[in-house]
Amino acid sequence: MRRRPAVRAAGWTRVTGDARAERPSGGEPIRVAMLINGYYPVVGGAERQLAAVAPALVARGLRVDVLTRRFPGLAPQENIEGVSVHRLPATGPKAVKSLTFTVAALRLLRRLRPDVLHAHDLYSPSTTALVAKRIFGTPVVVKVPRGGHLGDLARLRGRFLGHRRIAWLRRGVDRFVVISREIDAELDAAGVPPERRISIPNAVDTGRFAPLAPDRKAALRSALDLPEGPIVVYTGRLAPEKRLHDLVGIWPAVRAGCPGAQLVLVGSGDQAASLARAAGEGVSLPGPVLDVAPYLQAADLFVLPSSAEGLSNALLEAMSAGLACVATAVGAGPELIDPGENGWLIPAGEPEALRRAVLAALNEPQRRAAVGLRARERVASRYSLPVVAARFPELYRQVIVAAPGRTCGSSTS
Repeated sequence: MRRRPAVRAAGWTRVTGDARAERPSGGEPIRVAMLINGYYPVVGGAERQLAAVAPALVARGLRVDVLTRRFPGLAPQENIEGVSVHRLPATGPKAVKSLTFTVAALRLLRRLRPDVLHAHDLYSPSTTALVAKRIFGTPVVVKVPRGGHLGDLARLRGRFLGHRRIAWLRRGVDRFVVISREIDAELDAAGVPPERRISIPNAVDTGRFAPLAPDRKAALRSALDLPEGPIVVYTGRLAPEKRLHDLVGIWPAVRAGCPGAQLVLVGSGDQAASLARAAGEGVSLPGPVLDVAPYLQAADLFVLPSSAEGLSNALLEAMSAGLACVATAVGAGPELIDPGENGWLIPAGEPEALRRAVLAALNEPQRRAAVGLRARERVASRYSLPVVAARFPELYRQVIVAAPGRTCGSSTS
């Protein structure tokens, strides 16, 4: 099969095509070791994303091992949807946790002999991957999950010797996977050349997060015991950077302009108690749920008022479910949403702009429905699991071919 070229766009390389999941030498499948701090059933944006993509890669013929930290009550090793999950010890204070995880991971990697190491943030997973590269020669791919003032690079710069760590990452990482133009610009400013910045976005299961017919939507609302009236939903962490207090604060004014409007905040986090205290009439907090899809399918509008994001899984899922969305113009929001066409974009930290956008969406139901359909079309064409998963085999083949003298994944260890 011909290898399709990488296409350069907007300062980075975009991997395209549908390469076979075989090693460049042919025959055997590509073997990828994913390093991440948590994995299913641990829930978070990065964890949910990898839990969706890893089985899709297995379905494409790759062998995927996930190396993650062991949490109480979870098995040290299990197979989840074809993915071998290895939960390694990480105990003691923060620095010691990282060290014990790295030591355990190196022992396991010597046995697994992967062709590629794929780390999922610029912290402990990347450190472990680069140490493994130094020992085994295995190429390293690193996904940068978030940009902006709360992003990985910004946080590293604020740490002791952070600039040295960034320089180490710049020298050692073979490819950085970027999920937004914001992150790409930050890596560019940090001196990472364009050919080592690869645009592969987050993915969403468009079959699971799909719109429902009106009768099924009504039945689902009843099953979830949701109130009558237009429903605005948020799903995700209840954290300060999500600025949910802005949303709760404007709700009386929203209900004045759209009587009966209901706000449902689905999730858990540090601000759950304070949000519950601030919640007035028309605001409910059902807490954490195992599956957010039904809440999205039952709602009329999704709102994401964050001050910082990467490429929000929650926003992708809402758009995939055919929901019109109001989101702040941070992270990849401007790449996902064309204002007025497939959603509404507002400045971060401006409650009045948030109020106006929410009311505009609620009070124009026909336009809102059309916007939601266009949101679904955008996500299905660019961010569905099959579309995104197809990009990884070629990326892995590129770094395998370029890697000199590997011992971890080579035929002779």
